[in-house]
Amino acid sequence: MSLSASIEVRLDGLHLDVRLGVSTGETLVVLGPNGAGKTTLLRSLAGLLPLRGRVVLDGETLEDSAAGVRVPTERRPIGFVFQDYLLFPRMSVEDNVAFGLRARGAGRETSRREARAWLERVGLGDKAAARPSALSGGQAQRVALARALAISPRLLLLDEPLAALDAGARGEVRRELRRHLSSFPGTRLLVTHDPVEAVALGDRLVVIEHGRVVQEGAPEELGRRPRSPYVATLVGLNLARGRADGDVVELASGAVLTAAARAKGDVLVALPPRAIALYRSRPEGSPRNVWRARVEALDVGRESVRVHLGDPLPVVAEVTAAALADLEVRAGDELWASVKASEVELYPA
Repeated sequence: MSLSASIEVRLDGLHLDVRLGVSTGETLVVLGPNGAGKTTLLRSLAGLLPLRGRVVLDGETLEDSAAGVRVPTERRPIGFVFQDYLLFPRMSVEDNVAFGLRARGAGRETSRREARAWLERVGLGDKAAARPSALSGGQAQRVALARALAISPRLLLLDEPLAALDAGARGEVRRELRRHLSSFPGTRLLVTHDPVEAVALGDRLVVIEHGRVVQEGAPEELGRRPRSPYVATLVGLNLARGRADGDVVELASGAVLTAAARAKGDVLVALPPRAIALYRSRPEGSPRNVWRARVEALDVGRESVRVHLGDPLPVVAEVTAAALADLEVRAGDELWASVKASEVELYPA
């Protein structure tokens, strides 16, 4: 691992306790809800917050609280793209990009030459003399990225790099950002709360909640086997805990499901919303998982509707708008629900 970090920080009620590693050339995305500790993690790596633990980058110890080692922020080979970009409003775009080089001792002409070269790379060579106020959100993001990369960092940190953009610009800037990240030879660590952004930009994901890592792995792995309700919601699955005995699982809610697979002991149960069928009357035949539930709420989308069901098995079913119209269902109605045993995914808790 080119980056190895063990970080513990207590700040404003948050207790962050995270261990992570990132390989050279890998983009690691840290995903989590607001307040999970994502920005605190980045600021700790950059040396902007005191921490307990150890940070090692390419074999160089940047921080080791036990040994009393702490490399100052300005001497760390780290580029940081802040959430709101933090461009200096009274400086030109060129001077903004040159700022980090000047701060590290480069001469004025050298700094400006490098800044102009980076602006050309990000497609903003014609904006060198402009002030940040004249830039669009996407352009400001590229200037902030150029400023971070101009100092030739070995670690690039990006804090919610697309959060300040409107929805219309986000897709195009995301594609541009992915291209720039893929050409960066060092280590890349990005934080976000947006699952689309995480999957589009990340080679590997780490999910943190309440300052702790709850799951990590490739995007497809998290999508197949979420380990917390937050992750399940992100990937669009229902998740429940239960205890399995063969192909029968008793859930914490008291509901019982039959699965195609067999297991023993504590398990997590994932159910795709589209696999849950809804009926006005009990379905005919012999489906193995059938129950009656009250409709708690409806989320109507353009092409589908998410139907929130209450006890005994609180789940979300996803149906087409046409199917919902046929059911003539409203919040408060009672329906029959079923799911095939083959759609009940079991894995160790």
